[in-house]
Amino acid sequence: MAYIGRRGLLAGAAWVVAAATGGAPAARAAAAPPSGRAATAEFRGMWIATVSNVDWPSRSGLSAAEQRKQLIGLLDTAVRRRLNAVILQVRPAADALWPSLLEPWSQWLTGEQGVDPGWDPLGTAVAEAHARGLELHAWFNPYRVANHADLDRLVPEHPARQDGWTVEYGGKLYYNPGVPEVRRFVQEAMLDAVTRYPLDAVHWDDYFYPYPVQGEHFDDDAAYEEHGAGFSSRAAWRRHNTDTLVREMSERLRALRPAVRFGVSPFGIWRNSDRDPAGSQTRGLATYDDLYADTRKWIREGWIDYVVPQAYWHIGHPTADYAALVPWWARTVEGTGVDLYVGEALYRCDADSPTEAWRDPAELSEHVRFARGYPRVRGHVWFSAKHVAADPNGAMARVVADHYGPAAVPR
Repeated sequence: MAYIGRRGLLAGAAWVVAAATGGAPAARAAAAPPSGRAATAEFRGMWIATVSNVDWPSRSGLSAAEQRKQLIGLLDTAVRRRLNAVILQVRPAADALWPSLLEPWSQWLTGEQGVDPGWDPLGTAVAEAHARGLELHAWFNPYRVANHADLDRLVPEHPARQDGWTVEYGGKLYYNPGVPEVRRFVQEAMLDAVTRYPLDAVHWDDYFYPYPVQGEHFDDDAAYEEHGAGFSSRAAWRRHNTDTLVREMSERLRALRPAVRFGVSPFGIWRNSDRDPAGSQTRGLATYDDLYADTRKWIREGWIDYVVPQAYWHIGHPTADYAALVPWWARTVEGTGVDLYVGEALYRCDADSPTEAWRDPAELSEHVRFARGYPRVRGHVWFSAKHVAADPNGAMARVVADHYGPAAVPR
């Protein structure tokens, strides 16, 4: 009942903030249902990364008007490239690009964490995307707290300051996935946005337990001692923690707003076949073994609605061949009802790349052509927005001309 009460509070707060910041269109959108684009249409998306100002804003500290102008420009770029969805990073590091009641404003807006930027970026993004016929998927990072390891640099009221909630690893701060209270909190922080805006989807990236740092120990010893009884190993316990986060979020999202889809974009390799015959014919870091994320299980259990494996390798790569990964993922989603979109490394395309394949403007067009040979592949997502716009070697333009143009009819 307390959660229902807070939903009412959040809905009211959205209208107040919108009125105060000139965001009436966003507020009106918050009262409307999601756009409801059919999941069976070919998905053509792009990621807009905000952490460290990767894509947007171009730098922190810009005026609200300039931030909004740049955001609108990226949405217009998506339309110009004949895309139909944008995946906007709205919780890059235990912070928010909306007026959250639970976490501080993101430092990537004003340059200082907790400072109101003077407008509602997520509310504006939803309204402006929908006005252009684009889906808006809100991209959240569940556990990253900061790209530094100093708790004192967080705003005084930051939830991560609670004793035992964070782990310092690789010079960065992470929420501890082994603490049940942390898991519940990060769900609440993300659902705060779901209650306010007519999002088309909640989207998670590939960061669960952090990527391994050689010679360092992720110190979750105390949490493992308290909560790890009955598990065969710490690795099994960690995978259980990640599974639980995904399952609980799925259940809560479907209960709260069933029309909002739930998608995850994992690192492209689940397991390598030399460790598990069910794995792909690859030889690289694996989500199951190294990030404690059993992505195949989430598909089989139906906890997610779509998956976007980051297949960031070229066709013919010696240890992670795109032509081996796409068929593996297509087999994995077969019969599950989970949609498969392929994450594409547009950022690698460069006329000066040391890799011959990425110098070729036709490489990604060949990816689309190859993937369309597998009926379970429903589309592609391009990383990232600034490369969709700049297109340094013409690879995106080639994709649009070959596959997204007026004469290009997807299956």
